[in-house]
Amino acid sequence: MRKPDYDRRVVVTGLGVISPVGNDAATAWSNLVNGVSGLGPITKFDTTPYEAKLAGEVRAFSAPEWMDAKAARRSESSMHFGVAAAKQALADSGFELTDENRTEVGVIFGSGAGGQTLMIDNYATLHERGPRGVSPTFIANALTDSCSGMIAIETGAIGHNVCMVSACATGTHNVGEAAEAIRRGDCIAVISGSTEAPLLEVGHAGFSNMRGMGMPRPGEGPETVSRPFDLTRDGFVLGEGAGSLFLEDLEIAKARGAHIYAEIVGYGSAADGWDMIQPIEAGVGAARAMKMALERRGVPADEVDLINPHGTSTPLGDKREAEAIRTVFGSRASASARAVAISATKSMTGHMMGAAGAFEAFATVKSVAEQCAPATINYRDPDPECDLWVVSETTSLPIRYALSNNIGLGGHNGAIIFKRYDGD
Repeated sequence: MRKPDYDRRVVVTGLGVISPVGNDAATAWSNLVNGVSGLGPITKFDTTPYEAKLAGEVRAFSAPEWMDAKAARRSESSMHFGVAAAKQALADSGFELTDENRTEVGVIFGSGAGGQTLMIDNYATLHERGPRGVSPTFIANALTDSCSGMIAIETGAIGHNVCMVSACATGTHNVGEAAEAIRRGDCIAVISGSTEAPLLEVGHAGFSNMRGMGMPRPGEGPETVSRPFDLTRDGFVLGEGAGSLFLEDLEIAKARGAHIYAEIVGYGSAADGWDMIQPIEAGVGAARAMKMALERRGVPADEVDLINPHGTSTPLGDKREAEAIRTVFGSRASASARAVAISATKSMTGHMMGAAGAFEAFATVKSVAEQCAPATINYRDPDPECDLWVVSETTSLPIRYALSNNIGLGGHNGAIIFKRYDGD
């Protein structure tokens, strides 16, 4: 274990994605910049009883291609997606795990809910076949931290291993905590990220009864169901998948000649302490998380060029987040200033719940690396109460700092900041 060094620089050298817009980083990024929606009719259960019938499903995915076939049969999609994304990120980084370094490589990988399908299936089995029918392996595979454990098993990374859980902010917190673990000296590198498979009928019913699910624009296609910050927005749509970032000490990355996508230079976390569902007035919790991320390493607010927001497309949620962004960035955040681009990728993926923050961290890193802001598709009618520069077309622009923001049920707020790496 190394001594803490809070000036230690941490960079992103590997990316992995399983998502409604693609099952690898290159495909997902191409679809984001081309405005290709991953939203469509739900196929995982019968939607006849429900008004909302759309989601962002992962397609053409095979778990045995990414993990031991027996382990795949005993587990479920939330683990499968996470292991696949983590393995992609590790491979992309080019980092070689060896017997000499594996105890210094950590896994900080979360899920908002873990293996809910296994719990539901085994509960049904209990009542249909009795106690002896319940699988002896389901508990180990259904925990929220099961995926982080399986990633260690599958990759051999056996250093610091934890699972952060904070609802829809889970991914943001896992990536941020991974960077801090490297600065603390716990690890030289971390496989970070999050995963979620929330497309279960009971969850869909619950969200429907919360009156939180959105509908497409009248007379228009399913791809219009998610329209963050638009005046006509009426709710979110669920998505599934995983995202992973391989983080490492800059000096180690440079020594081995790694490709560096971006540097992670800010992380903030704050609670609303207000309500389990409704965002606090003026978004003060989210504003505190963003301010903390800026202040942690002295990132100037007037040099942030892009924000990938939480942006779920709910009427009140987007309004409160817009208020928080304006609190932190002032008049620079307004639409007329055109200084802080808002790139809301949930417009194409839907809300991937616990996986959202990790997928959106991937999108933010790629925005920095490619100097490009993917469009917020479906943004057509500006909302005066969300006075932000929401980019409605993919836009090339100079991006030095970019922030990714997420807000979880229960009032969990997380923000992370990435910086363009120019070899300094």
